[in-house]
Amino acid sequence: MIIRKKLLILITAFLGITMITACNKPQEASSQFEPVASAEINIQDDEVTANVKKALLLDDKVKGFDIMVVTTKGDVRLTGVVDNHNQIDYIDKLVRNVKGVHSIHDELVAKVK
Repeated sequence: MIIRKKLLILITAFLGITMITACNKPQEASSQFEPVASAEINIQDDEVTANVKKALLLDDKVKGFDIMVVTTKGDVRLTGVVDNHNQIDYIDKLVRNVKGVHSIHDELVAKVK
């Protein structure tokens, strides 16, 4: 009876170890899940930044303001000073319509009069 219990424990332990090691096998690399190169992200971000700057420069209502644009993974950060809050709202709407913009982090400040 004792030998039978020891044998059962040994077999159970062996099966447990076998299952654990089998589940921890390294996965083969799949071509469908290749990582995106950071250079590709930067090129897209650079294009978004350029398009936002172009939209700001071509718009008669806001082209005179010095607005800094930084894009990270489609998130656009705007910094600068404008004359009033209506211009901030206008700029947000303008930038939101630029292709590739996912979100806007508005750090624009209205001048105090």
